[in-house]
Amino acid sequence: MITISPDTKINVAINTMKDNAIHRLPVIDGNQLVGLVTESSISEASPSKATSLSIYEVNYLFNKMTVGEVMVKDVKTVAQTAQLEDAIYQMRQNNIGVLPVMDGADVVGIITNNDILNAFLDITDYYKEATVVQIFIKKDRTGVIGEIGTLMAEHAFNIQTLMVTRNLGEIMIEMHVDRADRDAVNTVLTEAGFEVRFVIDQPEHPA
Repeated sequence: MITISPDTKINVAINTMKDNAIHRLPVIDGNQLVGLVTESSISEASPSKATSLSIYEVNYLFNKMTVGEVMVKDVKTVAQTAQLEDAIYQMRQNNIGVLPVMDGADVVGIITNNDILNAFLDITDYYKEATVVQIFIKKDRTGVIGEIGTLMAEHAFNIQTLMVTRNLGEIMIEMHVDRADRDAVNTVLTEAGFEVRFVIDQPEHPA
């Protein structure tokens, strides 16, 4: 993981982010996390467009100013052992798009909005070719997931992923199944008494 010290010049921080195609850097003093420098925090410290400073003067200014002068000092963090939901909750509650990930007092990584979106795509097997099925259950009952699993196995439909969500008391089960005859999948589930509202073929997407 790339970090930077608070006495690093801003131009160096900008170049480090550009060279590594990243948008923020944890600021470490000794072994202690003391801040976070981002493209936004640098932009806020930049002279406005109304300034009379030339580009050369701005560059000179950034060669003199340090990361410690523009970094975000009140940095929210998340433990590496925390659930992904904890990170999402913190980011939403604090209206931020990044969290340094901690192992005790040590920074071991960063999680961003893009990381969370990528994780969602991975969880849903979005990148794999599949038949996507949505089943709606009006009333929850013990063993319904097992019933669906057994039914799919009996007809040689292999489940790649399965997610369960609840909305206003209604349960939605979404399955990604190895590419199959979607009409056959629909028929098997419907004849077993399940309400199928959505069956589509998902193409393979590049990761």
